[in-house]
Amino acid sequence: MSNALKTLPITFLAFICTNLYGQQTYRNTTPVDTGKVKTLRGVTIYTSVYKEVIPSQKLSGDNLKSLNSFSVADAIRYFAGVQVKDYGGIGGLKTVDMRSMGTNHMGVFYDGIQLGNAQNGQIDLGKFSMDNIESISMYNGQKSEIFQPARDYGSSGSIYLRSRKPVFDSAKNTNFKGVLKTGSFDLINPSVLLERKLNKNINYSISSEYIRSSGRYPFRYKRVFPESGDVAWDTTAIRHNGDINAWRLEGGLYGNINRGVWNAKAYFYDSERGIPGAIVNNVWKRAQRQWDRNFFLQGSFQKNVVCGYDIQVNAKYANDYMRYLNPDPDLMHIDNSFHQQEWYGSIANKYSVSKKIDINLSTDFQYNTLRSDLAGFVFPKRFTSLVALAGAGEFGKLKMQASVLGTFVNERVVKGNTPVGNAAVAAPSKQEVTPAVFLSYKPFSRADFNIRAFYKNIFRMPTFNDLYYTDIGNINLEPEYTHQYNLGFAYRKNRIGSVLTEWQLQTDFYYNQVTNKIVAVPKGSGMYRWMMMNLGDVEIKGVDVVSDLAFSFPAGILLNIRTAYTYQQAQDFTGRKSTALKEITYGGQIPYIPWHSGSFISSVQYKSWRLNYSFIYVGERYHNSANIPENYEQPWYTHDLSASKNIQFKRYRFRISGELNNVFSQDYEVVLNYPMPKRNYKIILSVEL
Repeated sequence: MSNALKTLPITFLAFICTNLYGQQTYRNTTPVDTGKVKTLRGVTIYTSVYKEVIPSQKLSGDNLKSLNSFSVADAIRYFAGVQVKDYGGIGGLKTVDMRSMGTNHMGVFYDGIQLGNAQNGQIDLGKFSMDNIESISMYNGQKSEIFQPARDYGSSGSIYLRSRKPVFDSAKNTNFKGVLKTGSFDLINPSVLLERKLNKNINYSISSEYIRSSGRYPFRYKRVFPESGDVAWDTTAIRHNGDINAWRLEGGLYGNINRGVWNAKAYFYDSERGIPGAIVNNVWKRAQRQWDRNFFLQGSFQKNVVCGYDIQVNAKYANDYMRYLNPDPDLMHIDNSFHQQEWYGSIANKYSVSKKIDINLSTDFQYNTLRSDLAGFVFPKRFTSLVALAGAGEFGKLKMQASVLGTFVNERVVKGNTPVGNAAVAAPSKQEVTPAVFLSYKPFSRADFNIRAFYKNIFRMPTFNDLYYTDIGNINLEPEYTHQYNLGFAYRKNRIGSVLTEWQLQTDFYYNQVTNKIVAVPKGSGMYRWMMMNLGDVEIKGVDVVSDLAFSFPAGILLNIRTAYTYQQAQDFTGRKSTALKEITYGGQIPYIPWHSGSFISSVQYKSWRLNYSFIYVGERYHNSANIPENYEQPWYTHDLSASKNIQFKRYRFRISGELNNVFSQDYEVVLNYPMPKRNYKIILSVEL
């Protein structure tokens, strides 16, 4: 056999690998002669390079833009199984809880790398604007893609935020977008985005945004004595100290290489905002302030090294500063600042054993520090190593994924602000190994119907505040565990040529158990001092239903409808020493979790016009595990409307939008004593070229 014939199979395989890899998310930026062709908007073709088992809930494109959502937290409210704690106004804290397992069990990822907060474990999604977000995806358990860092396996649920990446028409080298929002609460919110092609393989983008608002809105505060039904207070006033002054600057660099891609991103956010605080006993004027400064620099590199073997490298540095001031003379004077840093690196290796089986080995390292001027506070340092081994296989009608995650945590402390003579003691080292298994079965070859199930055991580490906060922290805390069981199905039907062009339905039944839950309990015999303890035990039973309908009517009218419904029974089975207290709280629905909740989104598009209507409902709930009348919270719901018009003028694309939120001006509170805005509006003007 000649040398040419001997090398032919190798050359052929290399050609196949190169072309298969090129079918991923890379964009063709090769210049073309436009003299005889009409310029069209760029189109990107995506193909799955992994075997998806558990589909995500996702909002992207026009469906995401059409929502009356000022921040990412506003958009996430429309996902099934999610509760958003909103403390009111544009600048109010907004955190997300998935399937009632707690905010700290939710992993939030920005362009593929997790956002961290070792201090308290909470990510304020109100800081992330919608102007630069391309898609939002939510996964229960974990993302159905094994080619990922080890840290991606370490959450009970995940939210992935994907920022906009440059896409160019064949004849363009530059994209520009400018947006101006104004409306209620003295809102001024301009933003700009510049994207530029440096050459056929490298693009960059720069995005900036400024937000200013007085946060002043009318509210009604009404309280009734449960025993007698008499009105204690019924006050209408203006919300004070809810102002915000913030700006964001973000830059990205994106490159293609032979059989691979890379990107680098820098992010900076700076804000000052008022914290209006809770309204208690008809007192609503507060003076707390908070300053935040967040910066991170991250990068990612992915390459197909040889046929069947891919490598992914991620790295990140984050530097976060927060100052909290409470000058109120009627309360304890507080003026403390916190400074935390994070270094993170990851290497993931995926090997295709065959066309049907992939395996992945990921190793991560993370280093966190926290410093503060809080009296008596030690300065903790946390070293975290993670190793994940995962496999995915497709065997006819059955798809499977399994993973095992090893987590190894070591901590050290520096004396910091502790008094002379006091010892600074670190929390003990921790080692945990946690598994997950995912299955999907397609019983019918012609129908797009899938039955899926998964089990996942994972935990969350105690935060630095849980362990070391002065007089409250407890270094002997154990991790907080979750066990998740899920069984569901997904059905999709396309009907080409009919009015109902597409119908999707997915339903999931689930049972979650949270053990070793970290809760604050009285320390000693007094009620004025508290300590963090592993005493909580919560069981959650629920069902999520999501339906998507797409209609195409004559004359070019398009209608999309999305409906989501959740039922949850989330009970507190925490044991109490006090028999009287146990009788009140044992088995009660946990705070702020409604039995019934849901949302409805509809959009009608005709030529350049788009009309949207959305509805959110949150049923009755309690603000304490003691499900007694004094803790009862009434249901609330909101109706939102928006309309937009696209205008093309030469090479400029204009978009004019108007939003009316809380159309019927309902008085409601997501969190007790934090009233939400009544009817409000926004006007949005954007231009692209």
